[in-house]
Amino acid sequence: MATRVPLTRTRLSDAVYEKLREQIVRTALPPGSRIAESEFAEQLGVSRTPVREALLRLADEGLVEMFPQSGIYVTPIRRAAVSEAQFIREHLECAVIREAASRIDAAGIASLRATLVLQELAQSARDLDGFYGLDERLHEQFSQIAGRDGIWRMIKHSKPHLDRVRWLSLPVAEQVPHLIRQHRTVVDAVAQHDPDIAAAALRVHLREVYRTIEQLGIRDDGNEN
Repeated sequence: MATRVPLTRTRLSDAVYEKLREQIVRTALPPGSRIAESEFAEQLGVSRTPVREALLRLADEGLVEMFPQSGIYVTPIRRAAVSEAQFIREHLECAVIREAASRIDAAGIASLRATLVLQELAQSARDLDGFYGLDERLHEQFSQIAGRDGIWRMIKHSKPHLDRVRWLSLPVAEQVPHLIRQHRTVVDAVAQHDPDIAAAALRVHLREVYRTIEQLGIRDDGNEN
């Protein structure tokens, strides 16, 4: 029988951090909402210490703001933060996709196309949560095919502000089919071993976030028009 490994304080803090981060990114905790340490500790069945440690990490990422007199709040989505995250992601991932297009083999092409099929199934089922995960999977696959797994980890760490905008855009009519069409264009270029077209198609796809910012009316002060 397997021995149960106790959850250390560090692992517990990590688990709380991942849970809170996911709720912020997926806007279950909307921008501007107040976070009560005691309520989250009770909800997650932990003491306030790992919640506090998780919130400090989230503050370092710019996802929460701490005010000594008034409490802790989810940071508004600010245009400048989204633009900076987009700059990082675009430059890193366009370099990655060039390598993926040069290195991909038949198995890699098949795996990318299989993910596209799953995205279409999620779209047909109106499963936004499932589609979001498959969107992440496709972009991670590009890094894996390029042999740049570490770059994907860097991208993932830098893009929570982007992810909040992406998540807010998914319920918009035709957004998911539109994204799938863009994904297919990128995958086709990679499958054809064309780094230039692959990078250009990916750049168009990633810059979709700017159109979403305009649609949502997000301003640099974090408010909406």
